[in-house]
Amino acid sequence: MKRQLSQKYNVPTIFTIFGATGDLNKRKLLPALFDLYQKGFLPERIKIVGIGRRLFSDKEYRFFVKEALENKKHKHSEKELEDFLEHIVYHEGDFTKPESYKKLSKKLISIEDDFGQCSNKLFYLAVAPVNYHTIFRQLADSGLTIPCSFETGWTRILVEKPFGEDIKTAHELDKILGLLFKEEQIFRIDHYLGKETLQDILMFRFSNLIFEPVWNNKYIEKVEILLHEELGIEGRGVFYDKIGALRDVGQNHMLQMLSFVAMDNPGTLDGVAIRKERAKLLSSVESISKKEIKKNIIRGQYLGYRKEVGVNENSKTETYFKIKTFVNNKRWKGVPFYLEGGKGLKTKRTEINIHFKKTDKCLCPPELEQNHANILTFKIQPDEGISIVFWTKKLGLTMELEPKKLSFSYLTEKTKFASAYEHILLDAIKGDQTLFTSTQEVSAAWEFITPILDNWKDLDLVEYKKGEEGFNIKI
Repeated sequence: MKRQLSQKYNVPTIFTIFGATGDLNKRKLLPALFDLYQKGFLPERIKIVGIGRRLFSDKEYRFFVKEALENKKHKHSEKELEDFLEHIVYHEGDFTKPESYKKLSKKLISIEDDFGQCSNKLFYLAVAPVNYHTIFRQLADSGLTIPCSFETGWTRILVEKPFGEDIKTAHELDKILGLLFKEEQIFRIDHYLGKETLQDILMFRFSNLIFEPVWNNKYIEKVEILLHEELGIEGRGVFYDKIGALRDVGQNHMLQMLSFVAMDNPGTLDGVAIRKERAKLLSSVESISKKEIKKNIIRGQYLGYRKEVGVNENSKTETYFKIKTFVNNKRWKGVPFYLEGGKGLKTKRTEINIHFKKTDKCLCPPELEQNHANILTFKIQPDEGISIVFWTKKLGLTMELEPKKLSFSYLTEKTKFASAYEHILLDAIKGDQTLFTSTQEVSAAWEFITPILDNWKDLDLVEYKKGEEGFNIKI
């Protein structure tokens, strides 16, 4: 295996996962870590410590990991897998009890003794957000977050979304984190930021002169951001019924997509500059007042949702939303942004559609004049790519126009996407926070979302059948 990680980052590292037997670890983290290992992007001396309540020995947990990777049909040789498993150990513990952290501390010290030097430490919270407060506090109180040396051995904490339930709880979490950790230690995860296609929006916009000059309200009619899912809640009723679609994908994924497509040029690829521009943009998204909710928001629930396991039979939780909002700055003033997300819809697609204004006058006979507008589409998933609709003369004896599509696909026989979690985990090792949300971004997103959550309870909950495309109700 060729070592790809530069010597600067090839330092003994302990990667500790709270929630080691959970779904997130099985489906996302372990495959991503194994991918990075196969590609040579993990430190040579690394230990992955899984923490859970099950009574596993190291051997039993390694078998659990092996099954998880084989169930994902992960391509590997037997030797690669066996070598990877040698880096994995298990620690049985209840993360609500202080004594578990004392035992964990002894285990990590033992690992460092085997390394023969101080190590870097990452703590990944692959647990329900309700447990964050307890783990933050216990990690800090136990001394586990204190570097073992003043020269080397940083400590970082990785936190999954959702970060809070509203602006109040988000601020409370941030206050605790601010007391216990420095901002450079905190990595708030929104895995959409790790998607190749979302990251490429910035490169596409700011590296092609033909687009950035028309990226404003003079030329753009509207922007649509779609996150449609075919599946329902798939057994996640207890969790989903407490948060709903807007908290699940609106507050994080969709607002981050909005920030990428609408932010100003940061002038550099530096993470601090990029996060600053994203936060600035999100702070400019106009709040929707209680009076404006009915004309700017649609809220829906698919038929049969209330019969799902774990869902209240009288539930008012939304499985679909559509929001019309504006960005209050010079570039975007007057341009509507539509955010539409939901479950149980006709197709699975996540995309951003930029609708340009039609030409002032079509170069065609008056009777053939129509809305000849260009549409630029970023397909985030599936069928990842970029396309643009343009107009050309229809073959024949008339001067009629017809739409054509110029497209680019990321998917070729030679293309193999690095997963979002590969990007995230590698950048956490490197200390690059570009793909992680800042305190300011989280706060700005909740400042927009919280008033909607507070005021839309009286909004009619429109029912729809699974498999419908969405609502054509005009807002």
